[in-house]
Amino acid sequence: MTAAPKKIPVPRNGVDYRGKVALAPMVRSGECPSRLLALKYGADLVWGPETIDKAMIGTTRHVNAATGTVDFTRFSSNGARNPSINADQRESVIYRLHPEREGKRLIYQIGTSNPETAVQAAKLIAPDVAGIDVNAGCPKPFSTSGGMGAALLKAPALLCSILRALVTEVGEPNEIGISVKIRILDTADETEALVRSLCATGITGLTVHCRTTPMRPRERAIRDQLKMVAKVCGESGVACLMNGDVTSRDEALELASEFGCGGAMIATAAETNPSVFRPESDGGKAPWEEVVREYVKTAIEVENRWGNTKYLLGQMIPGKDPMYRAMTLTKSYTAVIKALGYEAEMLDLARKVDEALEIGKYEKPKLTKSERKAAKKGAKASSEQEWAAQDDVQRTAIKRTAEMAELDMPPDVARESGPASVPERTSSLAV
Repeated sequence: MTAAPKKIPVPRNGVDYRGKVALAPMVRSGECPSRLLALKYGADLVWGPETIDKAMIGTTRHVNAATGTVDFTRFSSNGARNPSINADQRESVIYRLHPEREGKRLIYQIGTSNPETAVQAAKLIAPDVAGIDVNAGCPKPFSTSGGMGAALLKAPALLCSILRALVTEVGEPNEIGISVKIRILDTADETEALVRSLCATGITGLTVHCRTTPMRPRERAIRDQLKMVAKVCGESGVACLMNGDVTSRDEALELASEFGCGGAMIATAAETNPSVFRPESDGGKAPWEEVVREYVKTAIEVENRWGNTKYLLGQMIPGKDPMYRAMTLTKSYTAVIKALGYEAEMLDLARKVDEALEIGKYEKPKLTKSERKAAKKGAKASSEQEWAAQDDVQRTAIKRTAEMAELDMPPDVARESGPASVPERTSSLAV
């Protein structure tokens, strides 16, 4: 008799990655409506886009009654320091999830290079997700320059310390799993040593992207190390997912079985058409026209940022189709509904979302440079007058130290955080 393979118990509020086909973490393409559509078409799990820990720290959790979502928001740094500069400024949504429709099938991926900040950020969202995943595979400079992403592959001791901290301080208290996503290294021996050290940290899952750090999506995935990685994970009871050149659910399960993995992720194929998660037995990949209609409907329902919606439509609509050109000229949900011919079922909803997001005809006039300068000058003068009106004795008796001043200032997302799930600075894959 052969001994049953070792298997780490699935945490009470977590999820087993084995036997699953998941949406891979992608910048822009992993936002809320994309995840919901992937789940609608059969994805078992969805990874959100990499969100930098410093962007998450300092956010406020809101339940959005209009959309049914949970939103983690914050004001910009300048506005938070002096709200009188722009009293009616909008809060930025750093992360949005749908508790009913995503439920416990959402994995939050964090970009980090520090155990302390990783724990601070993860604690905020842990009660709302099925797991926390550390990005240790993104090769892009916006991540590696901060010591995050693929840079962590060159600092395995640091990566392991981050994972151990998340396991003990976030995973165990919230009873969810902690996982990591990596790339293969130059040699099998190097990859094996890394995987063994990662599996010893207490993680429940590991995803291996079958490309090295210098490789790009257009280069064919390398799978000759995959069986070894799956074997090492299996010895520790850690679920192993594969990623790289997987184009459909059926192919994902076949490859996972061939290489001994617990499951697989789909990335670029799902960006173009999320229905790739539907098995052939249920109809397989749907026509792009159907998928685009469903995506627009879902994006409106969750009031997705217009720029993100337009970007995804650019990936889903074939460039040679007349609808593509019509879509590119639109600047609001109302306009795109008309361009795509969805007025009968979505026009009224589109108008409401445009008004809520202040886009299209509801967009507020932008201040000119001179007007912004005058507003800042007026706000500064007003602040100085209020300060002068205070009791002189009280004002001079309290001397704020540098530490006190720093505590009053929220982290500067623009300078420190790098890309989060909101900014549209990049369209590349997160990992």
